[in-house]
Amino acid sequence: MAWRQVVFALPAARAGLAEAALEAWGASAVTWAEAEGAEAVLEPPPGETRLWDRVRVEALFEADADLTAIHAAVAAALGEAPADWQAIEVPDTAWERVWLADFKPLHFGHGLWVVPTGTEPPDPGAVNLRLDPGLAFGTGTHPTTALCLEALAAAPPVGQTVIDYGCGSGLLGIAALKLGAARVIAVDNDPQALMATRDNAARNAVAERLVVQGVEAPLPDADVVVANILAGVLIELAPRLLGALQPGGRLQLAGLLDTQAAEVRGAYEPAAGFGPGAVRDGWRRLDGQRHGDYHR
Repeated sequence: MAWRQVVFALPAARAGLAEAALEAWGASAVTWAEAEGAEAVLEPPPGETRLWDRVRVEALFEADADLTAIHAAVAAALGEAPADWQAIEVPDTAWERVWLADFKPLHFGHGLWVVPTGTEPPDPGAVNLRLDPGLAFGTGTHPTTALCLEALAAAPPVGQTVIDYGCGSGLLGIAALKLGAARVIAVDNDPQALMATRDNAARNAVAERLVVQGVEAPLPDADVVVANILAGVLIELAPRLLGALQPGGRLQLAGLLDTQAAEVRGAYEPAAGFGPGAVRDGWRRLDGQRHGDYHR
């Protein structure tokens, strides 16, 4: 099958916004590379993979994709049309493997590393999560994923039950298990994501503590709920996620822009209270805790 690829350049700090728009329009793969004339960032902060001040974004779509509409969606997300936009016809290949050439081990603080398959971990004694996401979203390179991994590493869910809602590659749920969670329920509406999650759990020797299920299955009681999705979906899911959360249980909500935080937080209040959370490149993580007197 033939494919179509779009390529454009933009400041690295805004690449996540473009990536979210591309994924919303069905991109099969999105990769970042050094843009022409970019300057290297020699010491990025922990968990941050921005290696240049400008990046070249490459996104792969099926042959019948509406590239005019995709261009408009990216322009709307950025507030301006991206520079050097190109649309290229490309032959069929194993595109789900291409990202591995540039995917390097990532550190998220507190001894947690995400290490691509076939790569030696920089710190063999650390908590090393082996990842092979295939086509499913979730490598730790996106700011929202990095924010969630950092929160899990900072407060490991030892002995707890965790729900990873919108699991993608299973990265967050598997990280929770590697950090000591007793059980993780990984939920997604994409069969490919569920397959990638099972494979990655087996690769990390945590499959026996992982339950993989579709969105139609009931949720068990949980001590921690992690949902890295989109703002509108988080708002819609508020009753369902709160209903699964034990009194005093923790919420980690991500996938939303900083400008969307108040609306998302409002959907979960007054059932839950929220701390300051964290922001990166315009994306926010909301950290909440379910009140004990909330009736499910």
